Formats: sequence, structure tokens, C-alpha cells
Amino acid sequence: MSHKPSQLLEEVLSYVDHSGGLSSNVTEDGMIFIQQNVDGKTFRFHMQDLTEVLQRTDADGKGFIQINFTSGHKVLFTDTLVGFKPREVTGLDMSKIPKVVTTPDLISVFEAIEESLSSDQQDHEIEILKKVFQAILTGGEQAGFDLSFERRWLGRLLPTKYRATA
Repeated sequence: MSHKPSQLLEEVLSYVDHSGGLSSNVTEDGMIFIQQNVDGKTFRFHMQDLTEVLQRTDADGKGFIQINFTSGHKVLFTDTLVGFKPREVTGLDMSKIPKVVTTPDLISVFEAIEESLSSDQQDHEIEILKKVFQAILTGGEQAGFDLSFERRWLGRLLPTKYRATA
């Protein structure tokens, strides 16, 4: 059964309105902004790109929605977060990371990279963490997040490793 984008948008906005950690803003030209209260990150999409909204339940019995877009991308809205698929990165075993990630995962992986740089971790492990970060970052950008700020984080790490110690 096919729904009009406006009907699908109603479903999305109703879910967001009843969520505990998401808020929405709709512009006159049909652009929708969904903000996560937990980190202030905003997911954006155009109403015309909606193809399907599915009600789902997780293993704990909590409801969430899956939103499908004309691009083939899918995202999940939980009570507090927008989940998305990480993008495949060459040299990264995708079976080792979750099938659905969120923007706060970027912070966790970044902190793990920082810890690894300040310890005696093998360069190989640091490179894997950087690839995980890249997979989450590019997946989030593809889904509809502006992650330009987070994209600059890795560039700041390089000098940390080579900083002289007194």
C-alpha cells in the first residue's frame, strides 16, 4: 500500500512529538529537521524523499520506526536517537561493528582513538579505530547528518601522537 509523502511525514512527526529526546522543525519548502537532544545533532531530509514508515519493536519490546527513502537509505528513530547504517570502509571487517550506529558512537570511537594514542597501543589497532570512525562518519553524512565538525576531529589527533614529553 503506497502512502503519500505528506501522510508518511505525519507518521514521522507524530512519533517525534511523542518521543522523549527528539524534536522536529519543518520548513515551508518541505525540508524536515529532526534534532537529537542528547547531542544536538540534526538529521535532515526532504518530505518528497520519504517512501515508507514502518513501526518496529526491538528485543526489549520498545517501539521505534524505520524510515525508508527514495535513495534506498534507511534510518531508525528511537525515543532519543536517529540510527543509521555505517558505510563500508576498505580494510574494515564490517561484521565487527553494529549494523546500526548513532552520532554519539562517534564520540565513543574518538575517545578510544585518543586513549590508544596516549598508550602503547599498536598502530594497527589505531588504524582500525580510525576506519570505524570513518564508517560511522560517512554513514551519518550519507543518511542526512551534517558532521563536518566531527570530520575535523581526526586531523587534530595526528599532532597528539608526536607531541614531545618532558
